[in-house]
Amino acid sequence: MENLKTTLLSTNKLLLVAGTGWLFDAMDVGLLSFILAALKQDWGLSPAQLGWIGSVNSVGMAVGAFVFGIYADKKGRKSAFLFTLLMFSIASGLSAFAWGLSSLLILRFFIGMGLGGELPVASTLVSESVAPNVRGRIVVLLESFWAVGWVLAALIAYFLIPLPTVGWRGAMILCAIPAFYALYLRFNLPDSPTYNQLNSVAKKESVITKINLLLCQQFRKRTLMLWIVWFCVVFSYYGMFLWLPSVMMMKGFNMVKSFEYILIMTIAQLPGYFSVAWLIERVGRKWVLVTYLLGTLVSAYLFGVAESANQLLIYGALLSFFNLGAWGAMYAYTPEQYATNIRATGSGMAASIGRIGGILGPLMVGLLMTKNVAVSTIFGLFSVSILIAIAAIIVLGKETKQSVLN
Repeated sequence: MENLKTTLLSTNKLLLVAGTGWLFDAMDVGLLSFILAALKQDWGLSPAQLGWIGSVNSVGMAVGAFVFGIYADKKGRKSAFLFTLLMFSIASGLSAFAWGLSSLLILRFFIGMGLGGELPVASTLVSESVAPNVRGRIVVLLESFWAVGWVLAALIAYFLIPLPTVGWRGAMILCAIPAFYALYLRFNLPDSPTYNQLNSVAKKESVITKINLLLCQQFRKRTLMLWIVWFCVVFSYYGMFLWLPSVMMMKGFNMVKSFEYILIMTIAQLPGYFSVAWLIERVGRKWVLVTYLLGTLVSAYLFGVAESANQLLIYGALLSFFNLGAWGAMYAYTPEQYATNIRATGSGMAASIGRIGGILGPLMVGLLMTKNVAVSTIFGLFSVSILIAIAAIIVLGKETKQSVLN
């Protein structure tokens, strides 16, 4: 009984310290969607220019996921987690002083690198540090901190960004806070016990060796499945959610009213995560992920064709519920596909491929909006993307519920 209590306390502490870092990540990404709407007014940027801001963030995330996934397999999960947290928080604080589009794009790249590296590393760290019978639930709960970060971002956007004395620059300064949190983690975050048991030869494997292992017969089908799913999900997520405030304004709402609606939609993410956390150890990763992606597909289509305020609110809330629940399942599912010596590399590579979708999604929306393509058509394209992800999981995916990581 005493050992059980100690294990539970250790798991809860790990979840809290890693989850708080995840929360700060989400706050930055969440604020970006609101800052795009503010920049459109302050700097008079076109939809295509706004799309570039979202896309360069994803370019950085693609690079960061790839580089720091490999780094975490060589130097440890904790070291990579701290480095990425510092990178994104310092760059976020500096972006408050951006003087134009070019300087903001450069800083958003480094913010993206930190974000892109931290997320797969954190999920790998937590996956390797908790018991198999609760691993899926704990990783989904880790991902639920993302919703808390988005709620904080929506609150900051609603109450602070409209104030002349704060604006979007003041909001970005708040994102520098995690730099101080990283100092706390330096002494309070344990490294992965599974990684610590890995022999030195496996840790020193070259990048080429690790990538070849991802594509060997044992892991090839899993890698292909993850790459397709991550690309399609991230493509649709960033294309839809980074543009939500702007879409709401296109449908006739002012900036403050749009932020209010997005705040309500964002709160719906929390029950999405918690329902997946409850289901994932009962039903399994594969079919929970398929179900929530199917809910995302239907909600995206309905949001795209919605006209009234009530319809936008209901379908937007459902979109948040299902899409972010699917993200929780995806983060639980991904590290379980690989052996310890390539787990962070595999997770990082999948996330990196996904970020390519994150680059194309916002760019596509900006381009189509410039050509006056209907919002319903744009969201219909995102529904097709989700359908492809569902097909990949059904055909190529295998269940990993409560499997032992080795």
